[in-house]
Amino acid sequence: MAVECEYLNKNLDFCNCSYPGCDKKGNCCLCVQYHLRSRELPACFFPDDVERTFDRSFSRFIQTYK
Repeated sequence: MAVECEYLNKNLDFCNCSYPGCDKKGNCCLCVQYHLRSRELPACFFPDDVERTFDRSFSRFIQTYK
């Protein structure tokens, strides 16, 4: 079931997801749900250089902000 996001355009202004085929880009509700189910965090939790590694694990988050 697709969730409509009334803030999609505003969210796209700060979404740093660099995955080219992401169908959740700017739809924070779907993005967070998707990544938590995969036991990881969304791109916006990481600085751009870390995000581009696609390692969005909890351990990478802790290592980044330690």
